Amino acid sequence: MPTLFQAVQRGQVFDDQKTFPDLQPLQAPAQIEAAYLAQRGMPGFDLKAFVDARFRATPPPATPVLPADAPLAAHIDALWPLLSRDSRQVPDHGSQLPLPRPYVVPGGRFGEMYYWDSYFTMLGLHASGEGARARDMLVDFAHLIDTYGHIPNGTRSYYLSRSQPPFFSHMVELEADHEGPALRVRYLPQLRREYAYWMAGAQGLKPGQASQHVVRLEDGSVLNRYWDARDTPRTESYLQDVQTATAAKGRPAAEVYRDLRAAAESGWDFSSRWLGDRRQLQTIRTTAIVPVDLNSLLYHLETTIAVACEQAADAVCSRDFRAHAGARRQAMAAHLWNPAGFWADYDWRQRKISDQPTAAMLFPLYAGLSNDEQARQTARTAQAELLTPGGLATTRERTGQQWDAPNLWAPLQWVAVEGLARYREDALAERIATGFLSRVQTVYAQDHKLVEKYASDPDAQAGGGGEYPLQDGFGWSNGVTRALMLRYPAPAAMPAR
Repeated sequence: MPTLFQAVQRGQVFDDQKTFPDLQPLQAPAQIEAAYLAQRGMPGFDLKAFVDARFRATPPPATPVLPADAPLAAHIDALWPLLSRDSRQVPDHGSQLPLPRPYVVPGGRFGEMYYWDSYFTMLGLHASGEGARARDMLVDFAHLIDTYGHIPNGTRSYYLSRSQPPFFSHMVELEADHEGPALRVRYLPQLRREYAYWMAGAQGLKPGQASQHVVRLEDGSVLNRYWDARDTPRTESYLQDVQTATAAKGRPAAEVYRDLRAAAESGWDFSSRWLGDRRQLQTIRTTAIVPVDLNSLLYHLETTIAVACEQAADAVCSRDFRAHAGARRQAMAAHLWNPAGFWADYDWRQRKISDQPTAAMLFPLYAGLSNDEQARQTARTAQAELLTPGGLATTRERTGQQWDAPNLWAPLQWVAVEGLARYREDALAERIATGFLSRVQTVYAQDHKLVEKYASDPDAQAGGGGEYPLQDGFGWSNGVTRALMLRYPAPAAMPAR
């Protein structure tokens, strides 16, 4: 329905560009498109009425009112069933992807399962004693790899051209901690297939060239970048992308669309990390950046595969993947370490390290690939540049994008706390964790809800910015909060009001 789709999105029939692609068509799309083309020129044609007659929204599950005086932990525990969905059967012609097991969604406008969000949700499920729900989600993610060759950004057909930060190996490790090490071997085929997805195109690349997610640097080393297989406006943000490409005078629109999509794959959509001038979205150049967080996650994937292969008595596989991990670690030390004292992104086109401190600097600590001195320096930089009373800031830049200051994001708090604790930076880890828990508790006491993102500014403690309004729910905030409360119980003891 390309003509109808563009008319609806450009005409802003719905306030949110994600609404229309999530509606359920009541007829075959070709029939609806034909009817639109036949009727659109008629006197008095009403586009909204046309859409309302041929599409319907999936009604959300009933949401019982939770007790207003419930402690924060009890509130989170009660939210999991409300955020659970089942799409074993999906209607014809819609964008929803079927999944074999029930799963937990973030909430708000995000009524489907998302890739990296789900790892942090799974942490909270285990903390709440809901491990069975987390195990179901791991089955779903393995199913996605088996079906599509990778885990898409989210479980909608319009997300299939990209993935998200690869946390599948962390999911496997999480469940192996609960079920036993044999689980790694059970999911070894999916671990290896995900790795193949991220490394596709590496063979035959010459120094200074890139293909899909892979970049071969001038010294011959191979690292990864974010990428999307399509170079058109995002379905769920069509009008915003068209406007951004229009503002990027002198740049091919397809190039802008690809960089916007790649930033969506990064999960940091959007951030000054990806912007050429660190201010304006139309200067986005995500595919020119080798991100420190992505490569840390792929290092973890390589080491997880090596361990699983060893358990499976496949010595050749184990040796090969330890070599892959070692080569990545060496390349990251050579290209992604800023001598000013922190891990950073690398611009492979301009051949220079970023001088921007961001919360992504903690990912090498989280993955365990940093040496002790690098970890010590990174901790000091994070404390000096990004620490706020409410936790770790994403960046120092105030651009109006949601992955910049003043926003605080739950997953980045977890990565920072885990990474710092791994290198015995316990005091800073505790300051970040307790500061974030205090911010969550304050918003909960005021509004009796958890939200997608928080703010470091004391006068606006819930986050803002970005392409859509602040969302309630919210999966990964619930998950990280519940998991941190087990480690640092003092702030969790505060009353709800």
